[in-house]
Amino acid sequence: MCILGKSKLLELIEKYKCIYPFDYHLLDGDSYILTVKEETTLNYLEHKNLISYEIVFTPLQYVAHLTAKSKYGRMGLSFLNAAKVHSGFIGRLALELVNLSNDRQPITIKRGNPFMHVEFLTREGDPSPYTGGYQFQYVTEEEKKFYIPILKEVFPNYDELAKLWFKNK
Repeated sequence: MCILGKSKLLELIEKYKCIYPFDYHLLDGDSYILTVKEETTLNYLEHKNLISYEIVFTPLQYVAHLTAKSKYGRMGLSFLNAAKVHSGFIGRLALELVNLSNDRQPITIKRGNPFMHVEFLTREGDPSPYTGGYQFQYVTEEEKKFYIPILKEVFPNYDELAKLWFKNK
């Protein structure tokens, strides 16, 4: 496995809309910085999910890895969930946070703030595409329709997967 460099990441974003909407200025080395969808304040010891503004799609031959910007760790935010995005996943990402700040004060993260790095890694071996209940998480019907032609191109068994993805939605 290896992390995609900037030129390959740009190709991936162009071809598959892996980050949507995309802002060139949020490229950071070999990663893209996702931003915050809605302002969120966490009181001391409070747990909340922070949602990305951007939609992330991870094509079959890749997995994605998330790391929070260190600025927030220094403030006292702790990140609780695994930092992996499965092959085939599409949706806005939810990062689980808890405020563990030493001064026990609320921490506010504003809408549009750069928050977490996403890196795409190549995979070896056959993929096992994500088929769980969080597929299309926090995505509107219009945004789903935007991705369906891409998914039909990427997944040879799209019709079979669509039954799983859309059965309860």
